[in-house]
Amino acid sequence: MKLQRISELQHSFSFLSPTEELTAYQERFFESDLGKIYQAIPWEAMVKGFGLKESGRGTRMMFSPRGRIALMFLKHYAGCSDRKLIEQLNSNIDYQFFCDLHLGLERITNYKIVSQIRCEVSKVLDIDTLEKVFYTHWRPCIDEAEKAVVDATCYESEVRYPTSTKLLWESLEWLYGELRRLCRVLGVKLPWSKYLKWKKRYTGYSKMRRKTAKKRRSLTRALLKLLEKFLVFEQQLLKTYRPTLPKAYYRRAATIRKVYRQQFRLFVTGEKPKDCIVSIGKGYLRPIVRGKEIKKVEFGAKVNKIQVGGINFIEHISFDNFNEGTRLKSSVYKTQSLTHKKLKVLGADTIYATNENRRFVTKHGIKTDFKAKGPKAKHRKVQDKLKGMITKERASRLEGSFGKEKEHYHLKKVKAKTKRTEILWIFFGIHTANCLEIGRRMTRQQLKEVA
Repeated sequence: MKLQRISELQHSFSFLSPTEELTAYQERFFESDLGKIYQAIPWEAMVKGFGLKESGRGTRMMFSPRGRIALMFLKHYAGCSDRKLIEQLNSNIDYQFFCDLHLGLERITNYKIVSQIRCEVSKVLDIDTLEKVFYTHWRPCIDEAEKAVVDATCYESEVRYPTSTKLLWESLEWLYGELRRLCRVLGVKLPWSKYLKWKKRYTGYSKMRRKTAKKRRSLTRALLKLLEKFLVFEQQLLKTYRPTLPKAYYRRAATIRKVYRQQFRLFVTGEKPKDCIVSIGKGYLRPIVRGKEIKKVEFGAKVNKIQVGGINFIEHISFDNFNEGTRLKSSVYKTQSLTHKKLKVLGADTIYATNENRRFVTKHGIKTDFKAKGPKAKHRKVQDKLKGMITKERASRLEGSFGKEKEHYHLKKVKAKTKRTEILWIFFGIHTANCLEIGRRMTRQQLKEVA
């Protein structure tokens, strides 16, 4: 049976022949949460914003440009792995309708198509442009556009907790495997080393419940010496034979050399590295010090977000630890560029209440919930009441949305493998939550109009 797209079918499905049944099915689909998300997405503008087009050459792709974007939204709505997502797409007609796809009796067997589309879409992601597209479409459903709240959070990557011994052993294990393969191809003998001996000792150390400082130092010293030996041999091998290797190899090898330098300096002098690498597979990750009681350090992307009318937008995203207090001015400018209205009320945490930011909001007549300095003003009680309302809005709606996105929209642990795809993962997770909220507001407005 030939695969067909829903947009190309004029009057009927193969399994729903009467037009009345198709209409009833569409009404049932739009009543669901997934249908509300579908109605809240500006499809044509999104396809244009991403610049996705049909390929004129080669085999025609199963998913249309709209279907590829829909699959990214569906990933966060379903909150499951790529394999499970494809399994559900094969059997769930609502999911097929959402993705502009009609499989019939066919089945998608290549679950890696999800990651392929994610990589394709991540290369053309422009957050500012797409968020303007979203706001233009959602404008009728967003009230109080002259009010905003701002705060930062961290979306953690799925990596194990890094320690010096783990980093050194992972670097050593990867480099040893690559050198063995390279020597086998080039016909060169691998130099003698105590790799197997230290492999057994590292395994025993990792199983220990109580890891003493003495054992940790001796193991770290040995791993550093062995890693240095392999790095020197690898440089000699590349210089002598000049083999053709993929770019991924050189990136990983450069990350390992940086790990060696950082850990050697830390071991010898006790000096903590500035841009500390926490994963050899994700060299762009840095420790994000948050100062929380439960979790003092997080590893992932730090995002400064603004919320207008209960809808979140990304103001700044970075894998480096930045001070969100310096982002208040840019948050005000982005809010005004989205809404095309002058901002009058801004809610922000105490970290934003610097003297420079206070002067900025005073100059532009923006009311905030910053704690007042100096002597008490005449209308202090009224001001405190207003600040309390702003703080409550920020603490309940904005910070509550952080937990909702992490728990229900697949952002608790970001499982993407590259920097671009992690940013894309976070972008779609945030806006899937936004689309469902906007879709519900649209439904309420339609019910009011009918009533």
